[in-house]
Amino acid sequence: MRDAVRTFDLAEVTRRSLNQALHDAADGASFEVINPRGAHAVACGITADIDVVVRGSVGYYCAGMHQQGRVRVEGNASTGLAENIMSGEVHITGNATMSAGATGCGGLLVVGGNSGARCGISMKGVDIVVGGNVGHMSAFMAQAGNLVVCGDAAADLGDSIYEAQIFVRGDVESLGADCVEKEVRPEHLDTLGRLLAAAGAAASGADPGDFRRYGSARRLYNFTIDDVDALAAEATVQQEVAG
Repeated sequence: MRDAVRTFDLAEVTRRSLNQALHDAADGASFEVINPRGAHAVACGITADIDVVVRGSVGYYCAGMHQQGRVRVEGNASTGLAENIMSGEVHITGNATMSAGATGCGGLLVVGGNSGARCGISMKGVDIVVGGNVGHMSAFMAQAGNLVVCGDAAADLGDSIYEAQIFVRGDVESLGADCVEKEVRPEHLDTLGRLLAAAGAAASGADPGDFRRYGSARRLYNFTIDDVDALAAEATVQQEVAG
């Protein structure tokens, strides 16, 4: 059974007092945050199974280091939304700027609108669903997890990607180094179905069959001897010219 909702008005109390209350909360607690007014680091480091609703837009690193429970932001978020999320869920109804879900190791991040550059950079197991578009260099060096884009993707998608999977419903401006389009198999449709359902309204109307899949060609996993020989030959020539 959930406890009564406790409200924090950031026009009257400090962000530190809010975050301390969230850290001290027991499982089942519910919180409402009003007048966030773009404050940074709201609802960071939550480690209990609690619910937090933020009614308004937030600044940098909202819900960073999230470990349990659910955070919902009714508005927009700036850089680093849900940075290093470990588990649990973070939902935002509006847009996110740079690096949403960066280095996330688990859990679910849902962005109802668009997400800016480097969405999912270095993701390590988090699932990210974006209802709109993503900016350039999204999923850069992504190691594990799934990035689902219901709109379009800007340039250099998946640059230097490892074993994460990217699903895009719309157009892709360009793929980054070592990122290629791959076959969509039944297991991928199952993954898409699960994530689209979990995203709720953010992915309304999207069908798993509408998406294309992208991932690593695995060409950057090892250096080739040809590359080493070319560098050695160039160094020899430069020494001879200098001599």
